[in-house]
Amino acid sequence: MTDAIASNVVPLSWEGDRATGRLLMLDQRQLPTEEVWLKMHSAEDVARGIREMVIRGAPAIGIAAAFGMALGMRAFEGPLHERPAEFSRIRELLASTRPTAVNLFWALERCARVAERLRDADNASLTDALFNEADQIFQDDRDNNLRLGNYGAALFEGPTRILTHCNTGALATGGYGTALGVIRALHASQKLEHVWVGETRPYLQGARLTAWECVKEGIDATLITDSMAAHFMKLGQVDAVILGTDRIARNGDVANKIGTYGLAVLCKHHNIPFYVATPLSTIDLNTASGDDIEIEQRDPTEVTHIGGRQMAPEGVGVAHPAFDVTPADLVTAIITEAGVVYPPYTDTLPTLF
Repeated sequence: MTDAIASNVVPLSWEGDRATGRLLMLDQRQLPTEEVWLKMHSAEDVARGIREMVIRGAPAIGIAAAFGMALGMRAFEGPLHERPAEFSRIRELLASTRPTAVNLFWALERCARVAERLRDADNASLTDALFNEADQIFQDDRDNNLRLGNYGAALFEGPTRILTHCNTGALATGGYGTALGVIRALHASQKLEHVWVGETRPYLQGARLTAWECVKEGIDATLITDSMAAHFMKLGQVDAVILGTDRIARNGDVANKIGTYGLAVLCKHHNIPFYVATPLSTIDLNTASGDDIEIEQRDPTEVTHIGGRQMAPEGVGVAHPAFDVTPADLVTAIITEAGVVYPPYTDTLPTLF
């Protein structure tokens, strides 16, 4: 995981042929000051890249995992009867990286269906089919984001001031964005007045990534600390909040980057619409409510250190849940590539499928 190449505004790409090539990941830990691409030669490389936040964002994680499965099976040289065990090992390796984002498990399940369909085929055929599946997941996500963006932009009439949180743009998806995709669509249709970008502590995805994307796209944006959101809402300078999500339960509860729940409560108090933009792959109808979603607990040093510099005293206790759950009754609407749905979500979410 070293070599650098020229930048693209996508989180990953492929270099070389399928037999000897490798997956390239834009190292999002280095943004915005450096644009470094890392070469992933194996499933183990991909798993490490997901776990260590080289790549993040639920849709992008799913895409990466699919390529990880293909890379893993490309390396398999054993007899056919041992292949299912190796497939299961690689699948578990990738599944263990980030527990909250449902796209990861959705993509791995798609790969498992490919393996089941080709269980008697030679390994070269299976590997090629897994690469095809990964390519399709990648392309579908870009296409779905474009449709999602247009549905979201249609919700607004004129110049609109949007507040967003975390990073939900090209870097978190197949190259366009969910919530930031809606913002891009508003910008393209000249209905976007301004974007407030929450910094998103502790990992600063808003400050480092969303702000970077907005600058590259020429989108008028102002970076604020997370604690400033209520201030600007009270001043009447926020017309809507649009965020992404890592998982939506059947009842409409939303698991997203920590801080999302607080924004939803603020929107309720200030009578501001709170929208969630998501591909269908992030909606988990098998999970009844947010109470059933596992919340990832991350390294405390992400809280105590910024840019490698220690900001908190040794010995202090640290809590670092990466996500929180926003109750469905605080969500104005959910925007997807299949349309926009409103409460009651237990009834409306299944209709999207």
